Amino acid sequence: MHRFFIPSEDFHTDQVHIRGKTARQISRVLRLKAGAQCVLLDNLGGEYLVRLETVDSDMCDAAIMERRKAEEPGARLLMMLCLTQREKFEGMLQKCTEVGAAEFLPVISQRSLVQDEADARNKYERWNDILREAAEQSGRGRIPVLYPTVRLKNAVEDFGREYPLRLIPWEGEKQTGLKSVLKDPIQKKVAVLIGPEGGFAEDEVQQAMRSGFQPVTLGRRILRMETAAVVSAALILHELE
Repeated sequence: MHRFFIPSEDFHTDQVHIRGKTARQISRVLRLKAGAQCVLLDNLGGEYLVRLETVDSDMCDAAIMERRKAEEPGARLLMMLCLTQREKFEGMLQKCTEVGAAEFLPVISQRSLVQDEADARNKYERWNDILREAAEQSGRGRIPVLYPTVRLKNAVEDFGREYPLRLIPWEGEKQTGLKSVLKDPIQKKVAVLIGPEGGFAEDEVQQAMRSGFQPVTLGRRILRMETAAVVSAALILHELE
């Protein structure tokens, strides 16, 4: 069944108004007709089974048939991803959203392929669309939060503090694996810093460690950054859930 996030203010007592891109998708792309059922989400934790009553490219009206609570992972995972080529970065956003990541922070490190913060800002509308579509497709109850791009120093000093567990997968760490640092069941907020293609510079790892990040190994293999991101997200949420 098709799922769509729409603004919470468009939900009323027993009716919902569907506007903009979503109305055009329903009418022109999916060609749904009056009487068809779909699921609407308010991005606040609510999920609504509705029946379309009128279908138009400008606005669709739907009647609420059932209200229920949208399911989300119990753990809150922040993925701090170093910027890279467009296809790779967008792939990480999509796949980590499908796995269950709650937040994303684009990071510029010394070896990041993208160094221009303004260039990253120009992609935010597209990135948010990717997050929304991935959340709809994978049955998420909320669209992940996308934070503004920051330099690595600011990322580890400013964003890490509210997360009891902060991890940095690093090829220089040979002993400490994810499973060993996820034993404590109260660790339900985790931040993970994923490095660029060329890896972190040594001083960046030391800086992250001084800010409370724990280096971990993902195993004997050297993983591409996009692989490391998805593997980290999946393993962490699996252990915590």
